[in-house]
Amino acid sequence: MKIHILGICGTFMGGIALLARAGGHEVTGSDANVYPPMSTQLENSGITLTEGYDPAHLEPSPDVVIVGNTLARGNPCVEYLLDRGLPYSSGPQWLAEHILAGRHVLAVSGTHGKTTTTSMLAWILDQAGHCPGYLIGGVAENFGNSARRGEGPCFVVEADEYDTAFFDKRSKFIHYRPRTLVINNLEFDHADIFSDIEDIKREFHRLIRTVPGTGRILYHHGDGHIEATLAMGCWTPASTFGLAGGDWQVTDAAPDYSCFGVVGAGNTVGRVDWDLIGRHNAENALAAIAAAAEAGVDPDRACRALGGFRSVKRRLQRLAEPGGVAVYDDFAHHPTAIRATLEALRARVGAARILAVLEPRSNTMKMGVHRDSLGPALAGADRVLLYRPPGLSWDLAPVLDALAGKVEVHDEVAAIIEAVAASAAPGDQVLIMSNGGFEDIHARLIARLGEGGA
Repeated sequence: MKIHILGICGTFMGGIALLARAGGHEVTGSDANVYPPMSTQLENSGITLTEGYDPAHLEPSPDVVIVGNTLARGNPCVEYLLDRGLPYSSGPQWLAEHILAGRHVLAVSGTHGKTTTTSMLAWILDQAGHCPGYLIGGVAENFGNSARRGEGPCFVVEADEYDTAFFDKRSKFIHYRPRTLVINNLEFDHADIFSDIEDIKREFHRLIRTVPGTGRILYHHGDGHIEATLAMGCWTPASTFGLAGGDWQVTDAAPDYSCFGVVGAGNTVGRVDWDLIGRHNAENALAAIAAAAEAGVDPDRACRALGGFRSVKRRLQRLAEPGGVAVYDDFAHHPTAIRATLEALRARVGAARILAVLEPRSNTMKMGVHRDSLGPALAGADRVLLYRPPGLSWDLAPVLDALAGKVEVHDEVAAIIEAVAASAAPGDQVLIMSNGGFEDIHARLIARLGEGGA
């Protein structure tokens, strides 16, 4: 079958492309921005990429066009395929029909921690000999890619609540029909498609309705939004996890959570000793261990497997240490995630100075939904450099007031680089947070610091 994918360089759609190619299909794709690392990963797999959305990319006609959710009516390729009646599908629909059917689907959902928890779960199953398939919304360091078909009965999928396609406005995860469902947490996000937290809860309840009675739902202990969602109706056994409460808990943890014991059903079942840090990662680990148990993996074996876990790129990833200044990259773009990342780094580096650099890039952030919670979330940093992208429509005053003089706002990325280079000293920790490329600030800053600017 010849498949053409529109929006192929997104992490999810790129994963779909890899799965289709591994299944023996001829795969091509186009995107508005064809660039590494996804373009390199795809081309190395024998997938031909084209820049832009010229309808000529759909000639001769493929057997099916898989349409990414960033494409809308008015896009030249979308109009072309509709006018000519070409067969088309969404990524989640194609995944459900061609990859997930007949398998034990373990889906990881929630506002935060999906990518990391999905990667942990896939790694645990892999190390237990289950040969799982997976689709992760990031590049897992242990695997070196974001997707694999797998030979075993299990498939681990990051279950995103964002919408499916221009013709299907349901959340992606509605398509997956999981037998084991993890719900890490529920907060308001994606303000461009959800009106409020109640809207999000209704969509998650649609997901809960698809989990069979012989399956299992695992959710964060004490999360009121999850509990309210389950109270709408739940037909599946549920278990909880949390640092200090629930069926799965942490015990005897190091201050930075670089090692901790795991308690299941009241008994210590194993100990995790790994390279990761932070309360949030310990909770992610509990979710992954509990989910793996539903697939038959002994918890002690799961804990030992996490000792070799190498996280996901862009999750508090230490990139370099030019001139003695440590530079980190993190995907955090929601106040809760920003706070958790700073807490984890602080637990690791102690009194060392932390310089936080933030790009408010997500649609929700650009809309000003988090204007009052962003400043307090950044309070754990010693200095904050905030990028004000073109078109940011809301007043930054609440952030400036909350941070009491330790924040500065810049309209140019180059100015941030120079400000950091002028003040950073050996031993400082520079944490760059964005869910996008941020004008390649990471490499540019590392190069500048390497020139002796620190």
